[in-house]
Amino acid sequence: MSIVTKGGDAGETSLLYGGRVPKDDPRTEAYGSLDEAISAMGLARSLCSQPPVAHALLELERECFTVGAELATDPEERAKLEKHFPVLGAEAADRLEERVHQLEAEVGLPPGFVLPGGTPGAAALDLARSLTRRAERRAVTLQRAGQLGNPEVVRYLNRLSDLLFMLARQEEAGSTVLK
Repeated sequence: MSIVTKGGDAGETSLLYGGRVPKDDPRTEAYGSLDEAISAMGLARSLCSQPPVAHALLELERECFTVGAELATDPEERAKLEKHFPVLGAEAADRLEERVHQLEAEVGLPPGFVLPGGTPGAAALDLARSLTRRAERRAVTLQRAGQLGNPEVVRYLNRLSDLLFMLARQEEAGSTVLK
C-alpha cells in the first residue's frame, strides 16, 4: 500500500463507511478543521513543560479521533460507525466541563484578554483552541443542514475549546518562563 492513492486527484474524497464528496464539502471542512486542531494539540504537547498538561493533551487527541470519525460519517451510515467505534455521549462534554472548573479553581481565570505567546506550549494550546473553534463552527454548519448525526459533537467541541484555553493557562502558570 501507499499513501498515494490518486483517488482525490479529481477533487473528491471518500467518507468513512462509504460515499464520496467534494473536498470542499461542509463535512470535509468540519473533519479537516478538527484534524488541524488535533495537529496543533500534538504540537502543544511536544512543547509543554508541564507533564499534566501534556498527558491531558494526549488523551484529548485520541478522543478527538472519535469526534473526527463522527464528522466523517454520513448520517445514513451512522449504524456502521456505532458498530465499530464508541460515539460521543453527553458524559464526554460533561467530563471536559468538570476539568475546566477544576482548572478555574486551581489556576484561576486571567483578569483580561490573553495574548497568546506567554510560553511556547501555551501559544500552541491557544492555536489548538482557535482551530477547535473553527471545527465547532463547521460542525454547526453540518448540524443546521441536518447532516450531523450527533448533536453532542457541537457541545463537545465547545467544551474542548474551553478546556484548551484553561490548559494553556495551566501551562503558563507552571512555567519558569513567566517567573
